[in-house]
Amino acid sequence: MTVALTGKAAPAGDTYAAPLDAAPLDAEELKRVRAARVESVGRWVVPLVILVLSIWLWDRICVWNEIPHYILPRPGLVFETLLTDWPILSVALLNTLKITFGALFIATAGGLGLAVLFTQSKWIEISFFPFAVILQVTPIIAIAPLILIYVDSLSASLLICAWIVAFFPILSNTVLGLNSADHNLRNLFQLYGASRWQTLRYLRLPAAMPYFLGGLKIAGGLSLIGAIVAEFVAGSAGSGSGLANQILEASYRLNMPRMFAALLMISVTGILIFLTMNLLSHLLLRKWHESALKREL
Repeated sequence: MTVALTGKAAPAGDTYAAPLDAAPLDAEELKRVRAARVESVGRWVVPLVILVLSIWLWDRICVWNEIPHYILPRPGLVFETLLTDWPILSVALLNTLKITFGALFIATAGGLGLAVLFTQSKWIEISFFPFAVILQVTPIIAIAPLILIYVDSLSASLLICAWIVAFFPILSNTVLGLNSADHNLRNLFQLYGASRWQTLRYLRLPAAMPYFLGGLKIAGGLSLIGAIVAEFVAGSAGSGSGLANQILEASYRLNMPRMFAALLMISVTGILIFLTMNLLSHLLLRKWHESALKREL
């Protein structure tokens, strides 16, 4: 009888020997666990450290060179202005967000619907996809003045401008995803007599989900950019004006602290939109798709 390394006696007549490389594997596994922990912490700590150092350097440059606040304000003054002008800037932010999320919703619904339609008929895709490409490659700053002229409602024209920018990534990514379903599985569905709807629901849509969510991440930021650009072109003022108008007004008055505060709000908003889309993608894919599954140690 041979005693196993676990401390228990093996049955008579049976022999058990621990693998010679058991200890090295345990050490290697421990090393990988530590590396994963360091990577997860560094993913947040390193950018935060760089951000703090950049803000400190910005402040020191203003002090060392005695730069006046109407040319380059110090970070402390920007944050102070953000707090004091918050009632004005927050209303402008809400107006911009209305256009942003409205355009993102329309782009998502329209892009997904057209992508499904394109994959159901090759002739429809051949006929209409080039026009989607034309919308994508034409600069929005060139189209926006025409839209503002021909559309009576200012809100509708801003919404159209932001939609044009956000629409194409969702359409192209979703079309690519719907066409990327395994052809062997498609043949299997056809062999079992599955209808087009069943193939779309149980095969093509799940296959397209990662592509669609990838397009949604891009479209979220682009819808914000489209809204800001449209507001710049419109130059609108009053109760319905957004952050772009606050930047224009501050530049006319050389109110650099407010301009930087509005730019900071736009940047933070874009980051939050991207993080929200990342979280949505993780929640929808984490249990079944390779891109969201945790790596095995």
